[in-house]
Amino acid sequence: MPTPAALRATAVLAATAVLVSLSGCSDNGDKETGGGRDLAAQTLDWADCPAPSAAEGGGASPSPLPGGDTWQCAFMDVPRDYAKPDGDTIELALIRAKARDTKNRIGSLIFNFGGPGGSGLTGLPSLAPEYEGLRSRYDLVSFDPRGVGRSVGVQCKDDEELDAYYAQDSTPDDAAEEKTFTDGLASYADACEENSGEELPYVGTTNAARDMDLMRQALGDDKLHYFGISYGTELGGVYAHLFPKKVGRAVFDAVVDPTQTSERGSLTQAKGFQLAFENFAEDCVRRGDACTLPGDSVKEIEDFVVDLLERLDKKPVKGIGDRDLTQSHATNGIAQTLYSREYWKYLEQGLDDADGGNGELLLSLSDSMNGRNPDGTYSNLAAANAAINCVDDKARYDMERAKSQLPAFRAASRLFGEAWGWGLMGCSAWPVDGQWDTPDVSAPGSAPILVIGTTGDPATPYAGAKRMAEELGKGVGIELTYKGEGHGAYSGGDKCVRGAVDAYLLRGKVPADGTVCP
Repeated sequence: MPTPAALRATAVLAATAVLVSLSGCSDNGDKETGGGRDLAAQTLDWADCPAPSAAEGGGASPSPLPGGDTWQCAFMDVPRDYAKPDGDTIELALIRAKARDTKNRIGSLIFNFGGPGGSGLTGLPSLAPEYEGLRSRYDLVSFDPRGVGRSVGVQCKDDEELDAYYAQDSTPDDAAEEKTFTDGLASYADACEENSGEELPYVGTTNAARDMDLMRQALGDDKLHYFGISYGTELGGVYAHLFPKKVGRAVFDAVVDPTQTSERGSLTQAKGFQLAFENFAEDCVRRGDACTLPGDSVKEIEDFVVDLLERLDKKPVKGIGDRDLTQSHATNGIAQTLYSREYWKYLEQGLDDADGGNGELLLSLSDSMNGRNPDGTYSNLAAANAAINCVDDKARYDMERAKSQLPAFRAASRLFGEAWGWGLMGCSAWPVDGQWDTPDVSAPGSAPILVIGTTGDPATPYAGAKRMAEELGKGVGIELTYKGEGHGAYSGGDKCVRGAVDAYLLRGKVPADGTVCP
């Protein structure tokens, strides 16, 4: 089955949905955005946050903030269908940490951490220490976008079915495996339609952007101050296109390339993960005997991993409990470790363990990417990811078309190309049509948006930042380059990046276009 690693190969770079034709809209007044009920003027009833739901990943309630402040949560009503603003509404779940310096408070800073499908109600508290400096003058706010977590989260298969689904082969080798693969896609799509069919047409990125404008108004802000990471940069770009004059201070980090179709984006991402693996292997070679993996060159280490994956395809090894480490899980787990240099040690250990017949660590890493909780329940990360991706992206690949692209994907990456290529079929059986090939993020008249690209980013390769800046428009997209590894620069702690972002968000100082860190 297409694991989230393969799914995200298209999902992170999903084209943006237009469920109703909105491209001609300019800044919306309260009545136009919220309908006759004036949803933009609704009062949010903030209260202490409960523990995250299973759909959000479970766990305990958010820990108190520095100084003893507590997290607050609320629900906000938005139209299910913006073409019928006085029709049914749905509830979006929000979370906030109030600004420390109330006298010099700028407003709310809204975060989206990517996916699509990631829960902001769990994401913001878990990452809050990275952004605590920004809380000096902002209320830090995030949310579960529609279809995610507590915001009418999309549901597909149950937990037991998902265990079986993710263990299946995502790189079929013969006709029988191809049939199992396509049957699995159809079964998954049928389950999503059966359990969440009413919501599926309305979970796309354009509706999420319109939700953010209602959120801006309900929070009492004249402008939307925004921090988007990964897919969150695409969501932010669509917002800027629809509401350019409502953009305040905005930062895009780990930037999606808005000019690439899902196929080109998947191919580029396969190359990005391949590069990240080669960087890991180079580090292993430099460390010599301190590295436990066999091989004295990058190619030899890569050969070892290719051989390991081929062995797992034929015979999985013991994983966790009664679950085995399959080739699909191993590929997924390897990809998970390449999001940050800090995880390279787990990649080394996981590969060494699996080679010795112990698949526990790589399976645990795969579980993390799939949204599997330690108790065996699943968050709705992957279900929301599929739903948003497939309503956004117009492309629908049948078997013949996907197989015709496999040579290019194999050439792009020996490790990931096969899985990413088959992942093109992820929306083939989806019950809702996609909307366009690429999103429009042009935003003439917007305030400057700081666009940060990392040279070693595997998931949103560096070239995408330049293209996003160009598409936003002259004087709007301000590009900053971080020469480093990982998915996301600000959270990496580089002082140069942090300084530039903080100066803009806290003091309004726009860095020079083309700034390079470090």
